[in-house]
Amino acid sequence: MPILSRRRFIAISAAALVARPALARPVRRWTGTALGARASLTLSHPEADRLVASVLAEIARLEQVFSLYRADSALSRLNRDAAIDGPPFELVECLSIAGAVHAATGGAFDPTVQPLWAAYAEAHAAGTAPAATAIAAARRLVGWAGVDVAPARIALARPGMAITLNGIAQGYIADRVARMLQAEGLAEILIDTGELRALGGMPGGGDWPVQRAAGGPIALRDRALASSAPLGTTSSPLPSDAIRQHRAPVIACPLIARRTA
Repeated sequence: MPILSRRRFIAISAAALVARPALARPVRRWTGTALGARASLTLSHPEADRLVASVLAEIARLEQVFSLYRADSALSRLNRDAAIDGPPFELVECLSIAGAVHAATGGAFDPTVQPLWAAYAEAHAAGTAPAATAIAAARRLVGWAGVDVAPARIALARPGMAITLNGIAQGYIADRVARMLQAEGLAEILIDTGELRALGGMPGGGDWPVQRAAGGPIALRDRALASSAPLGTTSSPLPSDAIRQHRAPVIACPLIARRTA
């Protein structure tokens, strides 16, 4: 199997790729849209059609929890109303994980950065840089200490605070889909929902080879991989021809590879 180029793969198929030894079983391939991007799903299983439908339904259900682009998602309602009663379990769990990562990184990972991100995005769309006053106002709305997470209610301390889970929700969804397929007896699985999750190795043997844009390949087996391209998202008031020479990343995270049980 050729080495997967993660950035090229995401550009073509950003949601999920799941593989299983074909043997005599037919291979079911689906292409469409999931998580707001082009997606593909490949399964070799006697009940592949049922599994494809189940995976797509689960991804759609979790999008309704985590999406910032759906006005009626649980996260959008939390950001709009500064509180949500009876929140979905997945939102409580993901925010709890985010809180643990926030503590482990000394605050470097902070999902309440959304107002600051929005200030930069709005200015970038207008072809300018955010004003110092806009940045200062947004920074006053950032701070994980202002998030209260409990099974019965999630609340934000100040109006205007907002959360983005774009740095963690894709990996959370990949883990959920991996557990679904593992429970169905699939043993060699690679899932890409914007973050990579491998269970077992490739059909026919060997680890899953993932080629990074820089830094060489990484072999995945029972591991997860998240990465961020420094120039994947940029903000610059310069004209488009100058941006190519003077791009500056807004947010850049180091590549993280973690082994999971």
